[in-house]
Amino acid sequence: MVVKSEGGRELRSFRFKDEDQSQEVRAVERRTLLETLASRLPSAAISFSSKLKRVETSRNDGDTLLTLEDDSLISAKIVIACDGIRSPVAKWMGFPDPRYVGHCAFRGLGVYPDGQPFEPRVTYVYGRGVRAGYVPVSPTKVYWFICFNSPFPGPKITDPSILRKEAENLVKEWPSELLSIIESTPDDTIIRTPLVDRWLWPGITPPASAGKVVLVGDAWHPMTPNLGQGACCALEDAVVLANKLGEAIKVGSMSVEEAFRSYGEERWPRIFPLSVRANLVGALLQIDNPTVCSLRDNVIVPKLVRLGPILEHTNFDFEPLQV
Repeated sequence: MVVKSEGGRELRSFRFKDEDQSQEVRAVERRTLLETLASRLPSAAISFSSKLKRVETSRNDGDTLLTLEDDSLISAKIVIACDGIRSPVAKWMGFPDPRYVGHCAFRGLGVYPDGQPFEPRVTYVYGRGVRAGYVPVSPTKVYWFICFNSPFPGPKITDPSILRKEAENLVKEWPSELLSIIESTPDDTIIRTPLVDRWLWPGITPPASAGKVVLVGDAWHPMTPNLGQGACCALEDAVVLANKLGEAIKVGSMSVEEAFRSYGEERWPRIFPLSVRANLVGALLQIDNPTVCSLRDNVIVPKLVRLGPILEHTNFDFEPLQV
C-alpha cells in the first residue's frame, strides 16, 4: 500500500505481510464476486431486477407477503432481507433511514483492454477535504474512488459526462495517474453517491429480526466505506446466519425465530463498533484544516501510523459451515 499527498509526494509505503503476517489484501470486482456466488445456486433460484414495493403479514397463516414493482406476489415462510441501504424490509421493521455523514463519493472502474499498467497495490492520495484511491482488480481493470466534503447530499446525477467532469475537477491538480484512470473509465461505471450509515444503538434500534424475517448486510447495518468492511461484514453475516439456520433446521436445537435472534445477538457486538469506527475514520480523513492536514502529511502518516493495529478489525474467526 502507498499513501501520497495531493502533490504526488509519497508519504508512506507498507507491505502488509511485513506489518502483520495475518493480513493480506485481495481486490475483487463486485460483479465477479456476485456472479461467482450466484453460480453456486440453481439457475432459477434468483430473479434479477425484481424491486420490492410492499411488505405485509398475511392474516391467514402469518406468512410474509412481498409485493414486487411488477405487482407479482411472493408468500414467504422465511424472509432473509439483503435488499441494501434503502431496504423496504428494514423500513417495515421500524428502522430509521440511514443518516448522511457529510461527504459523498465518486466511484468507477477504469478499463484497459490491452492490460492495465499499475502495480498490484492499493494507492491512497490525501488532500484537504478530498481523498482518493485506486487499486487494480484484474489484469485489465482498476477500481478508483474520490471522497469529498459536501454539506448536503445534493441532487441525484445520472448524466455520465457531468459525473466525469465533476470527478476530474476535484483532482485535476493531483498525480496524473488518477486522471488517466478516470479517463479510461466507461460511462456506465461512474457513480456518485452520498455516504450514509446507521448505528445500531442498544435498546433503541430495533433488533435484526422480527419473527421469521431477518436483515443481513447493508439492509441492517449500512456503514461508510472508510474501513473497507461493508461487503465483508455482509459475507460474515451470511456465514453466521447459515450456521444458525443449520442448527435450527438440521439439528433442531432451536426454532427459526430463535436462530434469527441468536444471529442478531452474536453479530451486534462486531457490527456496532465497526460502524462507529468507520464513521470516525472518515471524519478524520475528510478534515480540511490546513494545519491538521500538514501534521498528517509530515508527522502522523510518515512516522506514527502502524498498519497492523489499523487493520485488526479485518480479523474474523468463525465456525466452519455445517453441511
